[in-house]
Amino acid sequence: MPITWPDDVDEIIGGDLTAALAYVTPAGGAVVTAVAPVGLRDREAGTVSFTTSLGLGRKLDRIARNPRVALGYHAREHGFSDRSEFVLVQGDATPATDPDRTYLEETLRPQAQRFMGPPKEGKLFWDRWLREYYRDRIPVEIAVERIGVWADERCAHLHETFGGASAGDPPAQTEPKNGTAPRVDSVRAAKRLRALDHVLLAYVGADGYPEIVPVEVREAGPEGIRLASERRLPPGGRRAGLLGHSYRPQLIGLAARQHTGWLTVDDDAALYAPHTDSGFRAPSNKTALLLANGLLAKRGLRKARRKAGATART
Repeated sequence: MPITWPDDVDEIIGGDLTAALAYVTPAGGAVVTAVAPVGLRDREAGTVSFTTSLGLGRKLDRIARNPRVALGYHAREHGFSDRSEFVLVQGDATPATDPDRTYLEETLRPQAQRFMGPPKEGKLFWDRWLREYYRDRIPVEIAVERIGVWADERCAHLHETFGGASAGDPPAQTEPKNGTAPRVDSVRAAKRLRALDHVLLAYVGADGYPEIVPVEVREAGPEGIRLASERRLPPGGRRAGLLGHSYRPQLIGLAARQHTGWLTVDDDAALYAPHTDSGFRAPSNKTALLLANGLLAKRGLRKARRKAGATART
């Protein structure tokens, strides 16, 4: 039977402009990134969805290899709900293989306009410039296995669960061959994360589904970044992802910092050692933002097609 959810949870899933997506890496870690699900869900079927560009091939490859993902609905600003709960949806993702024009026009377009406003149109320039950004997108449908609802955005108290019960704490993982120490500047990374409105940690749970937890960035030094969380973190060491992001209405002026690294939890103290660092800051002007999105979509799709062609020749 599909896992379904009540009206108050549906208000959040259907009303949040952005959510945190976590998926599993081949090494057993988790990557967490921000997506705009624009209210895509089918409560009767027990599914939620988001869309992504065909140019983001690495993410799609990883989800195809391991479909266990999580969506954390954690931020109410600029959406359509003022509820306080944190909602974590875990399930198995199925990316479409090709863009479906009917889906894009009849399902995605009206939902996106509700959150983002009307799209830029114009045959002389905008239709061609944004072709890849608007049309070369595919839906990723998640068959829900579990929904956890916490009473507030800090996840201090688990309110209710729909679907299977939690599998408990995951075991500690084997340390990477290159060691667990930071490989990027922890002090600089912490400073950048503190400047953003939302910071979330992701790791793989005992049942193989990612967990997403809101955290607070504390002091940082050569050994890593100290994190604080209202929700209990599993003891031991493990690979983990960290995301910091901020956004404005219609996702104009959004900013994000992403890390993968090693999390060590001991006696309720959490130390995060960042191993990779990436990020971006989008223009605060909508026209400039769409110009940048169009360029990135074209570059990403060309790169994906070159990779597909090289794979076909081997």
